[in-house]
Amino acid sequence: MYCPQCGQQQATDSMRFCARCGFPLEGAMVLLAHGGMLPRYESASGETKISPRRKGVKQGALLFLTGVVLVPLLVIFANYAPNRIGTAFEFFAAAAAMLTFVAGPLRVLFAALFEEGAPPRQYPMPSTFAQPAIAPPPVRPATLPPASPTQTAAWRRPQTAEILQPPSVVTDHTTRLLEKSEPDKN
Repeated sequence: MYCPQCGQQQATDSMRFCARCGFPLEGAMVLLAHGGMLPRYESASGETKISPRRKGVKQGALLFLTGVVLVPLLVIFANYAPNRIGTAFEFFAAAAAMLTFVAGPLRVLFAALFEEGAPPRQYPMPSTFAQPAIAPPPVRPATLPPASPTQTAAWRRPQTAEILQPPSVVTDHTTRLLEKSEPDKN
């Protein structure tokens, strides 16, 4: 198998990461094994449980929104009702306002601070894979072709034994001066 990111051929197909660039190969292997189809994940029970925290926040928000609808209706009834019944509607409007506009946000606050949240998600292994309605065309393996011989033969590691040291101008000039001075001593 070849790395989809850098093209490096992997030593075995069971490698989890590319040896050259570190690209995670598990996802690519799953796609190759299943013809390029993405897995469909399903929960074990089929239903999602709501955490107590989320449930409490929903209850508080519902209580508050109920007050937004209920209190104006009670005030309207109190204004159009006769005196004795209107007084009762005023009392119920005041009680509903206190209950919903105070208790709703307090319930949300209590749930957010003190109730247990959802457990961390654990993703199940894919049980089934999405199958298309129409059969897809045959899929070629998504591997890169091997490098052509002209590309690999063009570059080779330099042999350090073949590298020649350039002559030193200073050393050669000094050696010539010493050779000239030796015959004069005789």
